[in-house]
Amino acid sequence: MIHKWLNDRATNILVPILAVFLGILVGAIIMLFIGQNPITGYWALLYGAFGDAYYFGEMLRMMTPLILAGLAVAFAFRTGLFNIGVEGQLIVGWFASVTVGVLIEAPMIIHLPLAILAGALAGALWGFIPGFLKARFYVHEVIVTIMLNYVALYVCNYLIRTYLLVPGERTDRISPTASLQSFFLQNLTDFSRLHYGFFIAIIACIVLWFILWKTTIGFELRAVGYNKHASHYAGMNVNRNIVLSMVISGAFAGVAGAMEGLGTFGYMSILSGFTGTGFDGIAVALLGANTSIGVFLAAGLFGALKIGAPNMQAAAGIPPELVDIVIALIIFFVASSYLIRIVINRLQKEEK
Repeated sequence: MIHKWLNDRATNILVPILAVFLGILVGAIIMLFIGQNPITGYWALLYGAFGDAYYFGEMLRMMTPLILAGLAVAFAFRTGLFNIGVEGQLIVGWFASVTVGVLIEAPMIIHLPLAILAGALAGALWGFIPGFLKARFYVHEVIVTIMLNYVALYVCNYLIRTYLLVPGERTDRISPTASLQSFFLQNLTDFSRLHYGFFIAIIACIVLWFILWKTTIGFELRAVGYNKHASHYAGMNVNRNIVLSMVISGAFAGVAGAMEGLGTFGYMSILSGFTGTGFDGIAVALLGANTSIGVFLAAGLFGALKIGAPNMQAAAGIPPELVDIVIALIIFFVASSYLIRIVINRLQKEEK
């Protein structure tokens, strides 16, 4: 039994590694097909993410909302729910945190935590809606969360335009007492936009692990995700746990939005479309196998790809859209992981 557990564990680690390798390999073939040198292209990509302190700082800054969005999706997955509404929850979290940062005056020790909490509560509220509808009326959370993304986008745009608009189609800048900006980290990374939110994202990874694996609530949430009928028979409140799962997932997404509003930008613009970060969180969670450490590493990969993409075009003349193709290929191979598992199992049988 221990041997089987070790094999399953090794397979769970190998699947995302092979998915990344295959995605990069197929991306190299595409580069060859369009007449580009894949070695030059990938070298330019690596340099664009790690070759300079500024690029490295930007990569860590890009990781921050991706980690939190990935955790939001992963938490829902672990409890048997599919939260496609992370994008909308991120947007309302961004708006709520910036609103508190702009309108309230208080010392930093109160103002900053309050602004972050506002983002978490806004995301949690946006997660409560599909959770309640799922628990009370059996409405599928995928449909509701998808539609709420659009509601979040247009409601926040309306509120900014009506109450908070300043020249430049955005809100005013948040008060310094609500800012996550770090001059120390900026100086360390050649004046990138890296901020203290990166450490909040790391803490969030620990929080997710602790809630799911070290608390009674986490056990109940996972049990409901595995089999809600058995959980109900065991005396667990299934409906309450469904709502709670979506609320916690939404809170993670709301904090992701707060990191953008309080850290990267310091304001919120009227959005012409989705940010994409919430949807990338789905890919991050899939690649990270819905674990804290996996989400952290997957966010690092996606952050490196996105920050390094412009340098591919500048240094090697390769369209940056190729990075999106590589990301899509990685997601495809992760989604097709059962094929990779079949190959691994067959190789193991042949060795025996």
